[in-house]
Amino acid sequence: MTRTRRRHLSIALATGLLAATASSPALAQSNWPEKPLKVVLPFPPGGPSDMVMRLAAEKMQATLKQPVVIENRPGAGGNLGAAEVARAPKDGHTWLFGTDTLLSVNPHVYKQPGFKPEDLQPVAIASSFSQTLVCNPALGVKTVAELVAKAKAGKLSYASGGAGVPGHLSMELLQSMAGFEMTHVPYKGPAPATQDVLGGQVPCGLLAGPTVLPHVRAGKLVALAVSGSSRSPTLPEVPTIAEAGVAGYQADFTLVMYAPRGVPEPIVTRFRQAFVDALKLPEVTERLKTSDQVVVGSTPAQAAATLAADAAKWGAVARRIGLGLD
Repeated sequence: MTRTRRRHLSIALATGLLAATASSPALAQSNWPEKPLKVVLPFPPGGPSDMVMRLAAEKMQATLKQPVVIENRPGAGGNLGAAEVARAPKDGHTWLFGTDTLLSVNPHVYKQPGFKPEDLQPVAIASSFSQTLVCNPALGVKTVAELVAKAKAGKLSYASGGAGVPGHLSMELLQSMAGFEMTHVPYKGPAPATQDVLGGQVPCGLLAGPTVLPHVRAGKLVALAVSGSSRSPTLPEVPTIAEAGVAGYQADFTLVMYAPRGVPEPIVTRFRQAFVDALKLPEVTERLKTSDQVVVGSTPAQAAATLAADAAKWGAVARRIGLGLD
């Protein structure tokens, strides 16, 4: 074989190798999904993320032509499930669905969360929700202003669903902005916290709306305000904390779909579209309203911007109160 022919053959082989290398990811993307999709929920069954994902999964399966399997992996404030997905293959068959706090709060308060924030990429904000500030009627307060005055006059405590959860951080932000102090009493979830507020062991709580709503409706708890930027769809008569007199206060939280960093963009786009389309079906939207959630369906860029802003806000709160969890 002449030198010229050897040269041409080498070029042809190199070109073929490059073409094969380039086409393999494209081929994999065109065949996606090739097997059932797994969505990891890093919290126990029965919570807001669980309800949203199970509603969406049923609708997504028809679009994606593969089962959408939900796997609950609770523990360490969501870190266990998040770490599992961060280490998963980047083939678009494993996803993570949980609160924004996984990236906006946990990196600030856990010394060893088990993953790096950059290991995950936000795909879409599914819905937004807020916390509801409630007190036992025996305390004798009906407004945020009355609670602030009472807290300044004497020692009061408040309950939350745990250290570093939305209710805890929201209340610490409120105290900082309104200039008062209450002792934090953390519980293992909003349900036991609500029970102790009902029983009078702790006078107030900043807790998940769906958990306290039945007791507010029954007159067993007094709802003073909600933490978000807009009123709750289930308690439209209750003002926001900003409307109640704390100007500039806003503590919205979101449920977010994440992917392992590195999943090809076309796959992320297809999965996100199926997810958002499912959320925006009228029957799904209405069902979520009953759980105090408002459907968002953001783009990845919008989700990333929101998470960055929230991380800055809650990081400052965590540093101010010296919050650190192992």
